[in-house]
Amino acid sequence: MKTLFSDLYKKANTGFWPIVIAFVFMIVGTVTLFQNPRSLGSFLVLMTTPVILYFMKMPMKIKVFIGLLIVVIILPVIGIKNIFILEVIFQMAVFAALALGLNIVIGMAGLLDLGYVAFYAVGAYAWAIFGSKQMSLLYSIPGAAPANAEFFLDARWFWLFLFLGIGLAALTGILLGLPVLRVKGDYLAIVTLGFGEVIRVLALNLDKPINLTNGPQGITPIQRPPLPPEGVLMFFRSFLEPLVGHEVSDAEFYNVMFYFLALIIIAIVIVVATRLEDSRIGRAWTAIREDETAAIAMGIPLVKMKLAAFAAGASFAGAMGALYAANRTFVSPETFSFQVSIGVLTMVILGGLGSIPGVIFGASAVTLLNIQILQNLSLYLSDLRQSDAVIPIINFAWKDLSNQLDPAKYQKLVFGIILILMMIFRPSGLIPAERRQRELGEEKE
Repeated sequence: MKTLFSDLYKKANTGFWPIVIAFVFMIVGTVTLFQNPRSLGSFLVLMTTPVILYFMKMPMKIKVFIGLLIVVIILPVIGIKNIFILEVIFQMAVFAALALGLNIVIGMAGLLDLGYVAFYAVGAYAWAIFGSKQMSLLYSIPGAAPANAEFFLDARWFWLFLFLGIGLAALTGILLGLPVLRVKGDYLAIVTLGFGEVIRVLALNLDKPINLTNGPQGITPIQRPPLPPEGVLMFFRSFLEPLVGHEVSDAEFYNVMFYFLALIIIAIVIVVATRLEDSRIGRAWTAIREDETAAIAMGIPLVKMKLAAFAAGASFAGAMGALYAANRTFVSPETFSFQVSIGVLTMVILGGLGSIPGVIFGASAVTLLNIQILQNLSLYLSDLRQSDAVIPIINFAWKDLSNQLDPAKYQKLVFGIILILMMIFRPSGLIPAERRQRELGEEKE
């Protein structure tokens, strides 16, 4: 059976067949999604197209053309018809950037960080505090803000705080790295776990005596960056409205704008991560991961390289934290729990430690599983419970199915099973890094 699939793949991956397959998936997914924007199956068919572009052999120009067609035209148009699609892509981009940052710390430098969500929180709270009325309420009673309170800053300052979030998160990464440079392995994981919880608890309790974070109530409303000028909006309206079939509102434009912002940031993150991996710094991180003693003997500055790994990984999270705060217009300490760090670590392990495309694929797969597949399965079972449908063979009525078997309640169980299966059958990840694959191959021999 394995040989049969291998032969079919080799035949399909030659000549013009890869181009035909990519266009078929794109067209079928687009047409069916346009007819039914809420169809999960159609969305998954369309999202399979980028996977085909990555794995199958075809000219780079065609790959770029199909990719841009999907990203720039198809997804925004369908996303206006069903805003949830743009929300899913936004979440995938956010977690892909977080996973790429954690991949630098763990996959490249070999430093186990279980408090990575702290850097995400720093970027988010940086804009949340200064981009809302919170600064004018430092000495007020939490929750007692007047309804007509003026915003402390103009919304256009968001673009500056996007870069400040990067700098603050990188500085926080350096501050974390300084006291733990002599700690390794499990001890490093414990220290970073404690650091992540310290940041969350600070956000939870810094509402007195100075109301900096508004405590467990969180900060809202947070300003969004301004939309493009009216002339630009009119141009896009003239292009989009005939395709969508209705007038595009400002709220829908905001969703499209955040979709493109997330994609631009993740593209920059991919370029930076790729350049770092192939640079002298990246090779120094690899040497440190393999053997710190040998790295020091070769003249690698251990302290500087470890701090650089923490700072680089943290900066990615800081940028996405600021973007997340502006998109949601609300942040609270519960958003930055330890479970988020574990979720990002799951994405890195699932995709492949040290593998940039693998980490992106792992983040996308986990996000789709979490907020699309399991949720849709739960809704489907809920509909079955309200019907008179019966399973024919065992004569079981769906309405008798317990609510405790709701798939959405077992996300952590599903992720745990995935990790166990991955460690048994594919420990190098779905798209492993070449070095990691060689290491595991040598171990098996």
